Amino acid sequence: MKKLLLSAVTAALLFGPAVQAQQPPTDCSASEDRMREMYTRDQGDICIIEWTAKVKELTEKYNKAAGEVSELEKSVADEIAALKKCRDEIYSLIGATEQDVNNFRERLGRLEGKVREMEGKGVEEQVARRSEILGYQDELNKIRGEKIALLPEFFPKVVDIGDRITRLLNVELPRPKGYTVGTWAQNRDCLWNISGKSEVYNDPFQWPKLWQGNTDQIRNPDVIHPGQVLKIPPAGAKTSEEMKAERSYWRKKRAAMEAKAAEAAATPTAVAPTTTAPATPEAQPKGR
Repeated sequence: MKKLLLSAVTAALLFGPAVQAQQPPTDCSASEDRMREMYTRDQGDICIIEWTAKVKELTEKYNKAAGEVSELEKSVADEIAALKKCRDEIYSLIGATEQDVNNFRERLGRLEGKVREMEGKGVEEQVARRSEILGYQDELNKIRGEKIALLPEFFPKVVDIGDRITRLLNVELPRPKGYTVGTWAQNRDCLWNISGKSEVYNDPFQWPKLWQGNTDQIRNPDVIHPGQVLKIPPAGAKTSEEMKAERSYWRKKRAAMEAKAAEAAATPTAVAPTTTAPATPEAQPKGR
């Protein structure tokens, strides 16, 4: 305290009084040095009084703040203890220990890391590594089956990872704007097989879309020619027109097969080879 007061006095002497000093007594008989000494001493006394009051005020504020901090620390400690008790009760309900929860957290974190890494890959690599992504899905399904996954800490993250894995599984390569028909002998190209190619629809049952999307160059879906560039309509459920066309195709196909069978039964003849490709493999003549 003495050091503080001395520092205050020194500061006051060096930088001027903290408050307006009292006027020194006027004594015409006193020398100039004496008057300066009296003035400085009165000024120092005033500074000491002011700094003493200031130190007392700050000390009181500090003690009050320290008391409030102590109360807050106790309150925080009580809340932490209550939280731990509540957490232990929840763990008991699901039959898990704190170590079990920590292990679950690590497993879920590793799976999320794998998914995040795969999300950073290009589309082609994601498609090529589809089986690996399916493995992520299997791993997540096992995690979902554990009661720990229902804890508020994990449930939203489990749902989020599941959505991200689904998006990865739905990734598809950009579809070409057109497909150039090859030969049946070398490429086995018919509308059925073309529709089943991964770069087209990856689904042979979508062949009516190719037919109806290219009626300007395909009149009979059993007849396509090498070098034709087919437009590829967007994938999706068949439209009513596409379904109608497909039903009409199969009715005509059955009628033609029945007529041919009847004709063959009456006068058997060899089937002449053809250079065209059918809509489906079932329509392909034997020996071709």
